[in-house]
Amino acid sequence: MKLRLLLFSVIIPGLVMTGCRQAIKPVVEAPVFSTPNAKLVATVYNSGFKDAHDTYNGLSSASDGKIYYVLSSQLIDVAGQMYSFDPKTGTIEHLGDLTEICGEKDMKVVSQGKSHVNFIESNGKLYFATHLGYYSIIDGIEKAGIPVNGYKAYRGGHILAFDMKTKTFEDLGIVHDNEGIITMNMDTRRGLIYGLTWPTGYLFRYDVTKKELKNTGPFTGKGELGIGPDFRVICRSIVIDPEDGTVYLTNAEGQIKYLKVGKDVVETVQGDDLNKDYFGNYDVSTAGSMAYNWRQAFWYAPTKKIYGIHGNSGYLFCFDPAISSVDVLERLTSIPSKLIGMNDQFSYGYLGFKLGPDGHTIYYLTGGPIYENGRRVKGATSTRKGEAKGLEDLHLVTYDILTEKYLDHGAVFYPDGQRPMYVNSIAIGNDGTVYTLARVTENGKTRTDLISFNEPFKK
Repeated sequence: MKLRLLLFSVIIPGLVMTGCRQAIKPVVEAPVFSTPNAKLVATVYNSGFKDAHDTYNGLSSASDGKIYYVLSSQLIDVAGQMYSFDPKTGTIEHLGDLTEICGEKDMKVVSQGKSHVNFIESNGKLYFATHLGYYSIIDGIEKAGIPVNGYKAYRGGHILAFDMKTKTFEDLGIVHDNEGIITMNMDTRRGLIYGLTWPTGYLFRYDVTKKELKNTGPFTGKGELGIGPDFRVICRSIVIDPEDGTVYLTNAEGQIKYLKVGKDVVETVQGDDLNKDYFGNYDVSTAGSMAYNWRQAFWYAPTKKIYGIHGNSGYLFCFDPAISSVDVLERLTSIPSKLIGMNDQFSYGYLGFKLGPDGHTIYYLTGGPIYENGRRVKGATSTRKGEAKGLEDLHLVTYDILTEKYLDHGAVFYPDGQRPMYVNSIAIGNDGTVYTLARVTENGKTRTDLISFNEPFKK
């Protein structure tokens, strides 16, 4: 045990810390160090869905102690499937087929292949939404899948509620113009759900009490439906101030946008933005990155600030709405990535970014370079869609908001030595166990499924 000062060894007289930095104070703690060479061994589960494909978000822990998740499908006629995992019993329960839940079982339309959002719990129910998983690649860019074999076009994403006690679903409505729902959040105090559609990027609001859906219009140009200068990648994370209900999100230019309760016009934060040199340089009309958008972000109630990750660069930042100020805090990539000075391989960055159950530790699942015969394995130099440009390790990184301590806990492997791939989700159980959804190859066949590994701070 020793006494140490965090951040600075000298306190400059008259220096006032503002924005997102914590006040400097002595902290007595046992020394804890990064272990980037450590191997975390994951437990692999089998949900019984052989067609499960890459899943984005679609994973949350709930107050009943269970882990809820959706496994996605990229097939025109196979829907995403919802499950729960009970850590106490180690059992998985299949809860529903997304197409059937949405009342589209016999319509022969493009399936409800995904849930691209996390679950939001309110009054014993989990609120979430659906998205399409069937795509067509046109000019190297993912577009809504063109129907074949007598199928009709995708009808649109649905807003859904699941009652955890009765295990029943409620279909709250379908969004406009055959669009999927790419991100969603909920103001649980006011019963208001906000979301963005794909590919156009309509911003919508749904009033749970009044059962009213309001489309406020395109949020960012023509979104990912746009061509050339009209293209804009759509924000994947919406943040809500629970006190006043203000909604925050970003655009490709890095502007931080906000929508006040009861308003239909989105405004722009004045004074600061996410267009930072540290984040990189992007042509906002070109596909293949999230540009200056935040990748994932959350509201931190103790200080009334937003913590987020810029996906492509891996930089953690904090936005203080009270003073319209952004502080860039730390590069949360793995230590091996920091050492080589290169971005990780997933073209959009990672969605596995969440505040842990202690209320102040951020958990982040990110990448790390792989070496063969002493040389780093390189990936593609560019892409026009969201994908992994090459192989890499999966690292767990944590960051303590109170002490500003960064830790790389090492790389995650399966018992047979394989690496989890295409990881873009995270949930932390009540006991600190980390869960995610990843590609699993067994008996020569690959699927996406639930995996977990032990709480990283256990001695």
